[in-house]
Amino acid sequence: MHIAFFDSGIGGLTVLRDALKILPQENYIYYADTKNVPYGTKSKEVVIKFILEAVDFLVGKNIKMLVLACNTATSVAAQELRKRYSFPIIGMEPAVKPAVENSKEKRVLVLATTLTLREEKLENLIKRVDRHKLVDKMAFDELVGFAENGNFESIEVKRFIKEKLGTVDLSLYGFIVLGCTHFIYFRDLIRSVIPPDISIIDGNMGTVRNIKATLERRNLINSGKGKVSFYFSGKMVDSQEELKRLYHLLNYKHEGL
Repeated sequence: MHIAFFDSGIGGLTVLRDALKILPQENYIYYADTKNVPYGTKSKEVVIKFILEAVDFLVGKNIKMLVLACNTATSVAAQELRKRYSFPIIGMEPAVKPAVENSKEKRVLVLATTLTLREEKLENLIKRVDRHKLVDKMAFDELVGFAENGNFESIEVKRFIKEKLGTVDLSLYGFIVLGCTHFIYFRDLIRSVIPPDISIIDGNMGTVRNIKATLERRNLINSGKGKVSFYFSGKMVDSQEELKRLYHLLNYKHEGL
């Protein structure tokens, strides 16, 4: 049986990479909805439709767990999916809680997609942990497009990040929370344009620990040698060139990975 990872595009590969470190013996399906990426600028109703279509496809692939390796998908569809399916569904949660707890009363800046930022799930999380009103939010949808186009380190991207973050007084902040898995590819660039005393945090390892604990609790841990299969919007990826690109992204070197 397989663990299915779902994302609108390549961002969830950063989560899968961490899962492969902790659970290398598992069989994985990585499904990227490349036909409909990006999700973060679309309406909730449209995105839910795309997600339900993708998960219906994945159900036919003998999966034992679904990982929504996408903050936007988790925000809009996790609750609905858990009503429909009995297998465990693991979602992403921006690392707001540890950021707030360790900020030493400095502010916390959450970077996410527009749709994630306007959903109740994130608002409820912030209300629950942000007693001193330290959290600010910023939409960073453009980074999804840069990532999907393989534009990770250009002068253009660095300039965009610098100008966007330059609209706030960074001296007020102790943490930046990466609230979209695509953004993790840009951790080094973000680091290069912010003060050195600001910490950058994401929710990937928390998600992977949840995956492992859930598998153990349900006695679903696999033994033997695992493998990874890739699908783009319902079509299996068999191009050697595309597979090479995906494995390169799985091993993409950046701070924190």
